[in-house]
Amino acid sequence: MTDLSLTWTLVFSAALVLGLLLKLYLSSRQIRHVARHRDTVPPAFAATISLASHQKAADYTLTKARFGLLELAFGSAVLLGWTLLGGLDSLNQALANSALAQWGPLATQMALVAGFGLISGALDLPFTLYSTFRIEERFGFNKMSLQLWLADLFKSTLVGMVIGLPIVALILWLMNSAGPLWWLWAWAAWMGFNLLVLVLYPTVIAPIFNKFKPLEDDSLKARVTALMQRCGFAAKGLYVMDGSKRSAHANAYFTGFGAAKRVVFYDTLLKQLSPAEVDAVLAHELGHFKHKHIIQRIVMLFAMSLAGFALIGYLSQQIWFYTGLGVRPNLGAPNDALALLLFMLAIPLFSFFISPLMAQLSRQHEFQADAYAALQTDGRDLASALLKLYQDNASTLTPDPVFVKFYYSHPPASERLARMGVAG
Repeated sequence: MTDLSLTWTLVFSAALVLGLLLKLYLSSRQIRHVARHRDTVPPAFAATISLASHQKAADYTLTKARFGLLELAFGSAVLLGWTLLGGLDSLNQALANSALAQWGPLATQMALVAGFGLISGALDLPFTLYSTFRIEERFGFNKMSLQLWLADLFKSTLVGMVIGLPIVALILWLMNSAGPLWWLWAWAAWMGFNLLVLVLYPTVIAPIFNKFKPLEDDSLKARVTALMQRCGFAAKGLYVMDGSKRSAHANAYFTGFGAAKRVVFYDTLLKQLSPAEVDAVLAHELGHFKHKHIIQRIVMLFAMSLAGFALIGYLSQQIWFYTGLGVRPNLGAPNDALALLLFMLAIPLFSFFISPLMAQLSRQHEFQADAYAALQTDGRDLASALLKLYQDNASTLTPDPVFVKFYYSHPPASERLARMGVAG
């Protein structure tokens, strides 16, 4: 092992250990903080949230956090298995020496990516099953049967292969054929692919998993249409999604891109909120468009992915990048798939340390969207809608402040209501 390889191994190991310790520290803070406040409703919410609801939210949060510790430990072990313990190297060598090699380098590399994805997915399945059929079931959120869960698994795997494998094949081909600036062409292809998915998702992908019906409530439709006209927005349609067949959690969202945008309400949301509250939730989503948050996030995605592809372009040419992570580069054959997979495995270790910045930006966007909604509708309706959603989704009212800074893309209820000048 060269000095550069050893240095990279040490840097990777340090990031893994430090990240693991930090995540354990944050989770332990969250568990202690929520448990300590479990038996008392915060004074600001005492008149609106019952002790039973508050305790259910605390228990749900604690159960998920403790299960998350197990997932964290297992995920770290799997990461070590793929890298320094030689898992990815063994898979690559096995495929290189198999009959697939007769089909050419691209076929072997595609098999490596597909094999990695299938094995990783299989390793995650027990955790997904337990989370869905034990944790979500215990707290009354899961509405899925095992048959529906298996159908979703089959559909999502098939869709992932149909959509994902062609773009992977294109990127691998560009890496091998487009010269030193392959990463720029690959980035352009990747961003074009993402924009295409945004356009196709509402009408092609989402209906594979859920049924979407036009909003039939004429009174609510009139309210929503008037709100959108007042805010200067137009959508291709207002739809209700059968979210209740999978979960009791509620939501509403815009989907699509450009003229293909549509408004989607979970059926659970319409059952839980009054028409005025639905108006307020929709106004919040409109606030994201008014403040150009969606465009900002797309631009940020463009910039970060460009930097990522440029970095892969450099690392893919460095022997130490492979050997430092326990992989022997192919001799006389492309290493493009190895470079992509190693980058995907390594980059989350380092990006976690800047996650507070991204979370802070997201929470700031939520505050701005709340302020816009409070201007366009009655702030009291937005506050009551938020409280119902926090309560129905069993979101704790007492998260640890440091944990929030790392993990919360939405501000805690107390902060959101305080910004709106509304008491719980």
